[in-house]
Amino acid sequence: MTKSGKAAFLALAGLAIGVFAGSAQAVDAPSVIKDITFTEKDGQSLYQATCQGCHMPNGMGAKGAGAYPALAKNENLAVGGYVVTMVLNGRKAMPAFRNMMNDDQIAAVAGYVRSHFGNNFKEAVTAKDVQEARAAH
Repeated sequence: MTKSGKAAFLALAGLAIGVFAGSAQAVDAPSVIKDITFTEKDGQSLYQATCQGCHMPNGMGAKGAGAYPALAKNENLAVGGYVVTMVLNGRKAMPAFRNMMNDDQIAAVAGYVRSHFGNNFKEAVTAKDVQEARAAH
C-alpha cells in the first residue's frame, strides 16, 4: 500500500467508526479526506488499498462497529452501473471516491470486484461508463 493508500485507509477507518480526536460530533467525510488521491492503477491494488479494510480481503464484509456488506457472490454487482455509483458517490459509512480516483481507477476496481470473490460478471465496466455516471451526478 502506498503512503496515500495508508492515509486513506486510516481516514476511512476513522470515518467508519465515527471517531476523530475523541469527538462524538458528526464528521463531514469529504472535508476529512478531500486531499487524498490513490496512485494504484489496477483493480486488485485499488481494492487492497481502498476496499479491503471494510469489505475484508476475501470480500465477505464485516459486522462490528458498522456493517460492511459482502461483495462476495453479491448479485447487486451484476449491474456495472451499481458498482460505479457506489464507488463514485458512497453510501452510509462508505465515503465517495469520486475525488480520490479517476475514471480508469474506478472502472478497474469495479471490474475487479465484479470478477472476483465468487462473482463472474463478464460485462466490462469502462472509464467511459464512469465518466458518464460522474457527469450524471
